[in-house]
Amino acid sequence: MPIPVICGGCKSRFTVSDQFAGRTGPCPKCKAPIEIPRITVKEVTVHEPEAPAATSTGTGRIPTAPIVRFDKPVSTLVISAIVAGGLASIVSALLVRLACGPGGAPPWLLAIAAIVAAWPCVRIGYAIVRDRELEPYRGRSLLARTLICAAVYAALWGVRGFLPAELTTEMWQWLFIAPIFFFAGALAALATLDFDWGPGVAHFSLYLLFTALLRWAAGFSPV
Repeated sequence: MPIPVICGGCKSRFTVSDQFAGRTGPCPKCKAPIEIPRITVKEVTVHEPEAPAATSTGTGRIPTAPIVRFDKPVSTLVISAIVAGGLASIVSALLVRLACGPGGAPPWLLAIAAIVAAWPCVRIGYAIVRDRELEPYRGRSLLARTLICAAVYAALWGVRGFLPAELTTEMWQWLFIAPIFFFAGALAALATLDFDWGPGVAHFSLYLLFTALLRWAAGFSPV
């Protein structure tokens, strides 16, 4: 490592090899004696990084530890209850078909079925298609959001009931009508449960498929 040297006589600056450290020699220009200084290398200590802080602990430091989030899935009991309720709904639709005849169930009964089936479909659908990167809703917040979403889903079936029969008799007509319903359903899921458009459509489709199955079991057209 070269050593920088300044001559005390002529003030010339130059470097010499570190092998001459501590020796005295003549200046190359004025021949005045120059003592080559010794260079001491300080020991560098590498410290371990500080342990991440989970909280500020009153020191004013920003927490650096990653936030650990535990994903709590829907309990087996809740899933079993929802599945049992779904099967009971299908059996009830078949009994209504036997009692009232195919397609003979009164409109008020269809409205009740659409409302009752909405919340379980919304709740189990949220557990299936929600974004795992986001903190899930729980407790009252989840209950309120699922009830609002379920009310919109059920209301869409009510809107379907007011459509003129000549607009829904042919399946090709639904190519123009269905996107409106899917947009409204996905928008409800996006606003209440923070879904993207794709998961929102899938979430609404779960409810739509189940209620269509109930309509078919009761003797009505699925759509």
